[in-house]
Amino acid sequence: MRAPNMFEQAFKNIDDVLHKDAGCSSELDYTEQTSWLLFLKYLDALEQDKALEAQLDGKKYTPIIEAPYRWEAWAAPKGKDGMLDHNTAMTGDDLLQFVNGKLFPYLQGFKAKATGPNTIEYKIGEIFGEIKNRIQSGYNLRDVIEPIDGLRFLSQTEKHELSHLYEAKIKNMGNAGRNGGEYYTPRPLIRAMVQVVQPKLGETLYDAALGSAGFLCEAFDYLKKTHPQRTTAQDRTLQERTFYGKEKKSLAYVIAIMNMILHGIEAPNIIHTNTLAENLADVQAKDQYDVALGNPPFGGKERPEVQQNFPIRTGETAFLFLQHFIRMLKAGGRAAIVIKNTFLSNTDNASVSLRKKLLEECNLHTVLDCPGGTFQGAGVKTVVLFFEKGMKTRKIWFYQLDPGRNMGKTNPLNDADLAEFIALQQTKADSPKSWSVDAADIDLKTYDLSVKNPKGGEAVVHRSPEDIMDEIAALDAESAEVLGNIRKLL
Repeated sequence: MRAPNMFEQAFKNIDDVLHKDAGCSSELDYTEQTSWLLFLKYLDALEQDKALEAQLDGKKYTPIIEAPYRWEAWAAPKGKDGMLDHNTAMTGDDLLQFVNGKLFPYLQGFKAKATGPNTIEYKIGEIFGEIKNRIQSGYNLRDVIEPIDGLRFLSQTEKHELSHLYEAKIKNMGNAGRNGGEYYTPRPLIRAMVQVVQPKLGETLYDAALGSAGFLCEAFDYLKKTHPQRTTAQDRTLQERTFYGKEKKSLAYVIAIMNMILHGIEAPNIIHTNTLAENLADVQAKDQYDVALGNPPFGGKERPEVQQNFPIRTGETAFLFLQHFIRMLKAGGRAAIVIKNTFLSNTDNASVSLRKKLLEECNLHTVLDCPGGTFQGAGVKTVVLFFEKGMKTRKIWFYQLDPGRNMGKTNPLNDADLAEFIALQQTKADSPKSWSVDAADIDLKTYDLSVKNPKGGEAVVHRSPEDIMDEIAALDAESAEVLGNIRKLL
């Protein structure tokens, strides 16, 4: 077995300490507490970088964080030897009182001082206004700070390594109950969605239900890979004017920001807001995006006053998000959205109206049918809708994903499972797993878009009750015979 590297060991040590703290009870708490400390350590490294840059340019740098609240002052004061100075480092109750009574209130105050929501100051205020220190023992807090202080964010390799470990933490949260699944969309599925949508440098990308920002992080990686030679101006566009997202839940918001920062997006345009509280009638052309990617939460029940913001009123959260995504796309904009597969066939008025809207206002060109078990801990089956806004649907290409195995925690979706889908989608070719449906053949009363493979797969044969009763009787007789044989052996 390979030895864990510095980062893995640090994360393991942190979890071991949090595990024994009375204030932290689950993987969600571990990730939240690791996140705010990681963020402050990152901020410290960023400030040191900026100070060095300013010095080289002969300029003066004014730090964002004032002296007593800087990482080296309270978390990791160092002696001349570069080691932690135990004489000045707070620990126990002193440390706890400082963090809860002084540090958090100071950082919360940044939101009021910030010049706008896209500034690092605003992000600091927003993060510390949303979470609190849950670590109840000051000694445990000191034991968590030390491994975090040992982490380095200097090179791309280090950031890459850290981002992988952070993603692993998010994945574990997805398996931790308390709706953890909503934080995690399998990365191979996201990568396939990004590859089909093919974002380009200079386009704006948007996720209205951000979760842990998996879609934007994977799209960032894709854009860097597909555009290896970039100018400084292109890099600035990629950093500052490409990725946009909204997230309602505090913990997810904090994790999304940290995840994007670790991936290398240093000033994420993430807003902490309830997306569905926005009235779609107020959306103007300047608010719209080139590409939309997302996996909105399903099954929520939205209140009537929220439903009033939408042309098609429904309590189903995911259906409201789908309307939002369509509205937020520019004409010619492209989208890939995960939704429950019942959306394709539900007969209620809202579902029928929404399918009609999708087919008439957008070109729904591809539907990826995902097998059960694609999402850990979620019983629902899902499909991915790929569409372009501004032209009617003429033909829909369906692909039935079948990895040929039962998927679960130990056997998750992988990139190889989606390779055929990505390859066939380019020409929308027919295969045993794929077929096309003409829009002209869709029933205009129901707009039913159910996934029905014309090559059939297994035909369902309905057996008569007599057949079933005969089989039960035969199995009972067989069981009795086996039991009789066992009895003879006793």
